[in-house]
Amino acid sequence: MAAKKKAKADDSVARVTEITASSNKSFDDAVRRGIARAQKTLDGVRGAWIQNYKVEIENGEIVEYRVNMKVTFVLRD
Repeated sequence: MAAKKKAKADDSVARVTEITASSNKSFDDAVRRGIARAQKTLDGVRGAWIQNYKVEIENGEIVEYRVNMKVTFVLRD
């Protein structure tokens, strides 16, 4: 199996974009959905910082888990 070459910090320029994702299952699922969706639009996604967690409540029950995240991706030449 070939080893992946890691880019050095000075080999690339990255950008950060903020997105919000939700799930009716869990915070983990909301994060996974957000990253999956970001990868459909953004090339070179390298990481994400989860900025906020929030729940929506109806009749005393959690009905939605939301995360606000900053996704980092490398800009192409």
